[in-house]
Amino acid sequence: MRNNNQSNNLIKWAIIIGDFVILNALLIAFLAWDPKMHLWSFDKGNVFQVVCNLALAIGEYRFYTVIHLRLVSSADILRRIVLLVVTQTIAAYLILKTVDHHLAVGYALLRIGTVFFILLLLMRYLERFLVKFYRQSGGNTRCVTFVGSDPELLNLYTKLKEDPTLGYKIMGYYADEEIEGGADALIRLGTLKEFLEKQEHPEDLTLGDEIYVCLPRREKETIRKISQMCDQNVKRFYYVQVSLETIGINLKKEFVDDIEVYTTHENPLQNPVNKALKRLFDIVFSIVFLIPTIAFFPIIALLIKILSPGPVFFKQLRTGLDGQNFYCYKFRSMRVNQDADKVQATKDDPRKYPFGSFMRRLNIDELPQFFNVLRGNMSIVGPRPHMLEHTRQYSQLIDKYMVRHFVKPGVTGWAQVCGFRGETKELWQMEERVKRDIWYMEHWTIWLDIRIIWLTVRKIIFQDKNAY
Repeated sequence: MRNNNQSNNLIKWAIIIGDFVILNALLIAFLAWDPKMHLWSFDKGNVFQVVCNLALAIGEYRFYTVIHLRLVSSADILRRIVLLVVTQTIAAYLILKTVDHHLAVGYALLRIGTVFFILLLLMRYLERFLVKFYRQSGGNTRCVTFVGSDPELLNLYTKLKEDPTLGYKIMGYYADEEIEGGADALIRLGTLKEFLEKQEHPEDLTLGDEIYVCLPRREKETIRKISQMCDQNVKRFYYVQVSLETIGINLKKEFVDDIEVYTTHENPLQNPVNKALKRLFDIVFSIVFLIPTIAFFPIIALLIKILSPGPVFFKQLRTGLDGQNFYCYKFRSMRVNQDADKVQATKDDPRKYPFGSFMRRLNIDELPQFFNVLRGNMSIVGPRPHMLEHTRQYSQLIDKYMVRHFVKPGVTGWAQVCGFRGETKELWQMEERVKRDIWYMEHWTIWLDIRIIWLTVRKIIFQDKNAY
């Protein structure tokens, strides 16, 4: 594990040093070519550069990169970039004003901070790609050993192995019985008895950097001994709950005063602060988005009127927050037809007209939904609202289908950026969409919303194959 930690630290420090290189190259460029800054004296430029580096050191101390970690989301990377740049900019401003409160550096720091953020965003994308490629090639791996034969270990094995860029290498497992349905690549290293007997001589065991133990809780003495052995040999210990001790549903811990209770679904948006933050974000984002785009609405409306007889807007009742119905608005992309409230759009749907198909490919038909957001019956990000017929149909076929209505529906959503948008030809497609909608609800953060918006924009630019 020591070698792996050293590799991780090398990656971390290489990226931090790279941040300083980028900042200083940016400062040199601004001091040399910026219309105002190149007029500064040599001493003022030096002080400015030193303070900016000191401010970055302060930011890096608290918000250094997490790319070297294996299980890290893009949202967390983006959040840390934002906080790093904001911290660096504010710290530099405060220090410079302390040195000389007459210095007019606010606008310069704002411009540098904006460019620095963009450059860091591009570099993190490249750095993450290089780290994943390095791990996929066999470098910076972390070895894992399982103890137990419960099927939960097989699920864990699949999750760790399905993405080789995480850099996990599974050594095998110790158990008295073979894991039922175990993969051929998952090797049984010996019995549990052999594992326990050799704890005094761990060099005789095949131990990874991390030990995942999946044994019944009644074996608490055995679990305790394995935990102690891991501590003594500097191995990370993890306990995995056996499948027979679960009750078939995911329970989340909550407190009623000092009483511990469990609920089936955790929803961060039940918190009034989170709810207010999301609503504020929805309003600000919608207004900022509509200001430059609303000028195109009359042109779009005119083209729809010329190319397809009927109304400009398509208005449909859909299921929203808490299962309440609301009218969802879109630019009409199909000819007026009697199946609009019952049948999904298909790839070669005869109901579409040419300009309608063009709008659907670029998501232009969804633009009026930003007014739904301003009215409060939709959010920028959330589960996509379904027509009433589909709610009736799938609520009877999918166990947790209605859970997705604990949050407002969205213009875009986690399921859509994960590839589950458009027509659902088979039941499993809707099941996967619902799973992702519930996952979003339970893991909501404002950073996750920003990530989903970014992924949506990327799919529009690079043309989602399911956009029809």
